Amino acid sequence: MTVRCAVLGGGSFGTAMAAHLARRGHEVVLWDRHAERCATMNATRRNPTYLRDVELPEGLRAEADLHAAVTGAELLVPCVPSHAMREVARRAAPAVHEGAAVCCASKGIEDGTLDTMATVLEEELGPLRPITVISGPSFARELALGLPTTLVVAGDEAPRRAVADAFHGSRLRVYDSHDVVGVCVGASLKNVMAIACGISDGLGLGHNARAAIITRGLAEITRLAVEAGAEAITLMGLAGLGDLVLTCTGDQSRNRRVGLGLGRGQRLDEVLAEIGEVAEGVVTARSARALGRKLGVEMPITEQVFAVLHEGKDAAAALRDLLGRERKHEQA
Repeated sequence: MTVRCAVLGGGSFGTAMAAHLARRGHEVVLWDRHAERCATMNATRRNPTYLRDVELPEGLRAEADLHAAVTGAELLVPCVPSHAMREVARRAAPAVHEGAAVCCASKGIEDGTLDTMATVLEEELGPLRPITVISGPSFARELALGLPTTLVVAGDEAPRRAVADAFHGSRLRVYDSHDVVGVCVGASLKNVMAIACGISDGLGLGHNARAAIITRGLAEITRLAVEAGAEAITLMGLAGLGDLVLTCTGDQSRNRRVGLGLGRGQRLDEVLAEIGEVAEGVVTARSARALGRKLGVEMPITEQVFAVLHEGKDAAAALRDLLGRERKHEQA
């Protein structure tokens, strides 16, 4: 069944999601705030800034007017950086159709409020509107190229199944879950752990160290998620372990690249300028640290990543402090 879709955000992942939905035969509008970029996408079938070598399907149209993009959409897919989510959702809200399904593809925890992106959307679009979230191990380029990918959609049963049906196919396999909190926390915190792995790799500490950070990072994410109301088993799945492994080891990971640069002695502003896109882990390190302290959850890796990113701590010293912590039971 053809669905009218509005994807909000013309960055790499928004472009990839829109391209996939269009390949599925849906009617897709991709909202991007830059009118000139939208005109180029419509004329050349290429995003001139992100995934420039990926041809956009004919069923995809770019639109710079947010209300025009949202009006009439049956499936709304917000895919903007976490710091912009609340503003974009608030502006879009008057044009969102009452029966539209909403599926959040953004990852992060809002700085200040410590809200997940699902909570932000609920607050701005209305508490009676069911919000679903989609996540999993998925580099934007590979999704845009139609390479095999698996994702999970979480939410109440009826909306999550409708959203999963819209996405499932064209070499994308979609599972569903009821654990919105678990998917949101796993999707967000994996970016912090990817920065930690990048720092370790940048320092040349080897594969053993990387594996240790991934494993203990998963334990840290799970502790926080469970305390926030999630089910531990969710973090063993696509939005937890799957996305964590991909983001911590894959060369396309922006957050891992941030860590690599820091481990090699670059300044944060230099690394971010080179990447040229948002690395969500930089903001999430701050908000996740605050959330962990609020909930009384021990988060040693997040604490050290925060110190490197936002307090100027030397990367090698951060790793030494992690290794020098008091020995404990593995399951503690």
